[in-house]
Amino acid sequence: MRLRNTHVLAIALTVCGLIGAQLVTGFGAARAATVPDPIEDAIAASGTGGDWSPGPERYGVKEVNGVGVRMADGVVLRATIAYPTDPETNQVAAGRFPTLLTLTPYGEALGFSGNTGINPYLVKRGYLDISVDVRGTGASGGTFDLFEPKQTQDSVQLVHWAAGLPQSDGKVGMHGASYLGINQLFAASAVGKDSPLKAIFPIVAANDIYRDAAFMGGIPDLEFDSAYFLGVLPATNLVNPLLSAMKSPAHLVDAVTGTLNHALQVPQYNVQFLARAYLGGDNAYDSSYWRARRPAAVLRQIVDNDIPAYLVGGEYDLFQRGAPMNYAGLQNAWADRPVTAPMDPDQEVTGRYQLLQGPYTHIGGAANPKLNELQLRWFDQWLKGTDTGMERTRTPLHVYDLGTGHYAQTTSYPFTGATPRTYYFGGRGGRGVSLNDGTLSTAKPTGRTGSDAVLWSPVAGTICGRSQDQWSAGGLSLVTSQLPVSVPCVDDDRLAQIGPTALTYTSAPMAEPATIAGPIAATVYATATTRETEWVVEIEDVSPDGVSRPLTQGALLGSFRKVNHDRSWSVDGQMIMPYHDYTRQSAMPVVPGQVTRYDIEVFPTLATIAPGHRIRLSLATTDLPHLLPTVPALTKLVGGVYQVQRTGAAASSVTIPLRS
Repeated sequence: MRLRNTHVLAIALTVCGLIGAQLVTGFGAARAATVPDPIEDAIAASGTGGDWSPGPERYGVKEVNGVGVRMADGVVLRATIAYPTDPETNQVAAGRFPTLLTLTPYGEALGFSGNTGINPYLVKRGYLDISVDVRGTGASGGTFDLFEPKQTQDSVQLVHWAAGLPQSDGKVGMHGASYLGINQLFAASAVGKDSPLKAIFPIVAANDIYRDAAFMGGIPDLEFDSAYFLGVLPATNLVNPLLSAMKSPAHLVDAVTGTLNHALQVPQYNVQFLARAYLGGDNAYDSSYWRARRPAAVLRQIVDNDIPAYLVGGEYDLFQRGAPMNYAGLQNAWADRPVTAPMDPDQEVTGRYQLLQGPYTHIGGAANPKLNELQLRWFDQWLKGTDTGMERTRTPLHVYDLGTGHYAQTTSYPFTGATPRTYYFGGRGGRGVSLNDGTLSTAKPTGRTGSDAVLWSPVAGTICGRSQDQWSAGGLSLVTSQLPVSVPCVDDDRLAQIGPTALTYTSAPMAEPATIAGPIAATVYATATTRETEWVVEIEDVSPDGVSRPLTQGALLGSFRKVNHDRSWSVDGQMIMPYHDYTRQSAMPVVPGQVTRYDIEVFPTLATIAPGHRIRLSLATTDLPHLLPTVPALTKLVGGVYQVQRTGAAASSVTIPLRS
């Protein structure tokens, strides 16, 4: 969950097996060339009134590396402090400054972006900025464990330490992307009221790590899990201590020791973690391990601690699901409503909790340089006391429309003005390339018979598609953008629709523009020849020339089909986001030959379908290399033949919130 050049390189090597210096190019810039991002509109809508502008650079930057900070248990963490300097003397500028803080598990020494470490843009405009290596990583001591409670305790101690530095004015803000963004949520929940921490700016942060990224529908995310635990973390933490020592030679002995310790952690933690997941251990379920690391559980405490948060997410981000749920949770907590409930479209909202959901992958979300201005405006409001109008905005939700290329400025999630519409699967008559292409219609079937056969295969699908790009954090687009020929697979899903392992159901052309707005629920009735099933749903925009552009995706392992209705979201009495517990206790074997209902959560999107375009649901039985079931599940999937039902008694369908 990190956005450095090494992250991009590690993912590209893991997924595609390609080696080349060109892979280190930032993906944010490549995508910006093809996808317009009028982020200025979202920045302007983030505040109302106030006489504020970013202003020119006033200071230089001086970094001091290898600063040791001893934690309560004696472990020493290493920090880099960036001071504003007098441009004429190059000495640390006189006075005290508001202080910014990031905590990274990827090594401050490899930082390349202001959203993943020190941000010179902010330092030059009057902020002290500090980047600290998380315990067990980089140049810091201790042992690493993903978001363990000790890391949150460290964060709280570091907030107070940063506030007490001689050059600090005592007010602290936190920033950073991905892991660094999630760390902010935990820290803001734990500092208590009236702490030095006054505001946070989490970029591409999760709401529920199990559901948002590590697993999808109870199926392990091979790209994320393998690239992260066997690629990104080991690679960065084997080289970071030595790179840190190059900056601070006095810590050379510590660096060598750190590298050896990090090397030992790979078999002791990283490999064992994946083994427990893929062999069907506790990590394969939504167990106490994941519940203890769930940002959703701390959102109310952030509000109770009176800490404003500006969230940034991406339509194609790993945490596409989580960012809007974090927004809804924070707004609900502020309005004294249940944090896990859908927002009431008429509830009062506040500018203290905002979300910008852009056209970003995980990498692109942190690479947009315009975010610097937005962060400056946010921190000037809460740390410097400048009236930037951020608290007064009436539309704190800014979401990019994948169809129009503009931001919708709104208030509530699920999105206001959208009415759930159910489309039923029908027989042949669509215009896809599937061997068994059907229709999507609002007319419910009435017949007693009707089904479509689809096979399970471990190697079906393609290695080049939107899901592969999304869950490789943009790595696939990064690679294909460097090729001498155009590779359209990321934005055209027709290759994945061919063959006996996928079905498509396509609507009639839209007579008027209609906006898909919010989470989507697919309901599949099917029989199977096996004791387990795997379902992958893609919602797509089909243009008149036949291009099938993926918008969003969902998946479900059949044994996890039991729905928790208390946690599911409904609008106008129709379920739009089914919630599955994904626990050992909730798992139910599939009964061969029995018609079984599967409610599949499809991640949210905002996309206007133009007149003449069609909505397509692509139903597949695998999505390798994005998803790879556990070993116990694979043994039950082999040889699966499914019959997807479209009868009056078992009407497979998809419920899509639409706004005209």
